[in-house]
Amino acid sequence: MEDKINWIFKHLHLLISVIIVVPTGIIYGSSSVLPEYLDIHVSTIDLSNMLKANMMLYLGISAVWVLGIWKSEYWKRATELNILFMMTLGIGRILSILTDGQPTEGYIFGVIAELTIGLFSIYQLKNIKRN
Repeated sequence: MEDKINWIFKHLHLLISVIIVVPTGIIYGSSSVLPEYLDIHVSTIDLSNMLKANMMLYLGISAVWVLGIWKSEYWKRATELNILFMMTLGIGRILSILTDGQPTEGYIFGVIAELTIGLFSIYQLKNIKRN
């Protein structure tokens, strides 16, 4: 039982990221669903194209996290990618808040979640043994 708890704690940052980022990516790529969750109305093919590209970026990065969960030799690489992904998104959202104003509640939650997961991933990288 202790091994299972240790395994879950070691991979917790990656598990949480996959659970949040995969649905978010799918929502970003679904222009008909997007207005239900965020104040985004896709009115041009270029915006639809950009959002679908972001969806695939989110899904591709999530695949690396799944690989890090599944295969221990990829854990460090997946964790480093998680730090980069979460911290840059969080910092980008803070920059937008400072320059553009306050976004909807979904994005406020996003900045808090991204920075929290990013910082937790830094903790994981520094404190968890890889095997």
